[in-house]
Amino acid sequence: MNPRRSPTIRRRRLGAELRRYRDAAGVTIDVVADRLGCSPSKVSRIETGHTSATPRDVKDMLDIYGIDGVASEELVQIAREARQKGWWHPFSTVLTGAYVGLEAAAKSVRAYEQQVIPGLLQTDKYAIAMIRAARLGDSDQEIEQRVRVRMARQALLIQDDPIDLWVVLDEAVVSRPVGGDGVMREQLHRLAEMADLPNVTLQILPFAAGAHAGMDGTFSILDFPEAEDPDVVFVENATGGLFLEKPDELRKYHTIFESIQASALSREESRNMIGMLAEEPLWKSRPRVSGSI
Repeated sequence: MNPRRSPTIRRRRLGAELRRYRDAAGVTIDVVADRLGCSPSKVSRIETGHTSATPRDVKDMLDIYGIDGVASEELVQIAREARQKGWWHPFSTVLTGAYVGLEAAAKSVRAYEQQVIPGLLQTDKYAIAMIRAARLGDSDQEIEQRVRVRMARQALLIQDDPIDLWVVLDEAVVSRPVGGDGVMREQLHRLAEMADLPNVTLQILPFAAGAHAGMDGTFSILDFPEAEDPDVVFVENATGGLFLEKPDELRKYHTIFESIQASALSREESRNMIGMLAEEPLWKSRPRVSGSI
């Protein structure tokens, strides 16, 4: 299966098309649910891409809307593709939401991060330290699975058709020694290496920039190769995250990202700063109120 056609993005496309045909036919969700013998919530989840539909269900829905021929056959085929298992399926017990599946299908990811190195750029030791600190209830096995997923995702940056990654990191991200001195130095060296990839743009937003457009929080903007798949913004939180897809929401986050990347250091300046911090980390020179590294 083409990685750009992950089951998650196919499910999202299918739901959007079914919703469009239903609206055009002037049919309510309740009517569809009654004809299919299911709950209205199931029809709604299919249309929003949160659950998969059987090819039979899709054919029956299209019959209700008066759609047949090639258009019907194409959507039924998408339904078959959407029910395939992504590479991340064995780790579904530690994954929440659809982010990994959408990321696998993306053409580019633009991200602003306030607290931690993004998963696509983390070392395994940094990931272990971060997850262990942030997810206090996770068992060792769950932490191991989360790290394995994170490391597997990084293939997106070096595969034959890699995604374009543009990340703006708040200076706090590279100033906090997650995992201690050795782990963080190794992580900074990894950042410097990844920043040299032609498909990766890495910028640091320095403390000196003061107040900025991204102060409301971390987010990622995912862009997809096919015009039928609109961008989606992912806003992460402790329980998983929120997906934003409305045009006005997308415009707002595009504007925010453009503003913070304009306020950030240039790619070369950021690369130099990361290299300097790896050799002379700020956490070594700043006095600590309590604790030790």
